[in-house]
Amino acid sequence: MDDVLGRVLLRVAVLLHRAAASREATRRLRQRRNEALRRAHRRGVPVEVLAARLGLTQSWVRYVIRDPEKAAVEEAA
Repeated sequence: MDDVLGRVLLRVAVLLHRAAASREATRRLRQRRNEALRRAHRRGVPVEVLAARLGLTQSWVRYVIRDPEKAAVEEAA
């Protein structure tokens, strides 16, 4: 019984790993991050603070704020 349960749990772990590591999942997470970044900036958080907290360059943060569609395409590549 433990062997069967172990194999089922392994399959679940593999499915979750593939879902979390897929390109689509990564794209969605970046898209959500960028949207949160733009919202924070609209509410007055300076670019310098956003870049420092996210570990991104200030120029990239400005680019994401200025042209979100183009930034998303470049991040996906």
